[in-house]
Amino acid sequence: MANYYPPVGFHFKVEFEGISADGADTRFQNISGINASVPNSETYQEGGENRFTHRLPQRASYENLVLKRGMLLNSNLIDWFRDALEYFKFSPRDITVTLMNAEHFPLEQWMFYKAWPTKWNTEGFDAEKSGLIIETVEFSYQYFERKAISKTTLT
Repeated sequence: MANYYPPVGFHFKVEFEGISADGADTRFQNISGINASVPNSETYQEGGENRFTHRLPQRASYENLVLKRGMLLNSNLIDWFRDALEYFKFSPRDITVTLMNAEHFPLEQWMFYKAWPTKWNTEGFDAEKSGLIIETVEFSYQYFERKAISKTTLT
């Protein structure tokens, strides 16, 4: 453990169920929203116990998964968004985010189950700047799991 260094946050990959992982559709510059919490609790008063009230956790709550990248033309991912937003045709898919090490081996994975597109936007156009057009895609999902990659995978 003495030689342990925390992993870097810039080496990752994103995979979408049903969308080829070979193309640019899976390349992103920024991922956010990998958050879960148990924001609410239920109280229960036990008969005969006057010192305290029991507090019991309720369901977990998840933020939307937000991905940013340079705008792509002819994108299968955006076609999925268009089906949902323009035609109200939702087809949930699983999304996998994998954190990689310097040797390109996976360290951890986050599996987002039954995700569906909820928001797409660009940061706008500006004739006075020479930057890329950045598009942001946002997903809701049922829940996520964080999965450690076994050490046997790394050897």
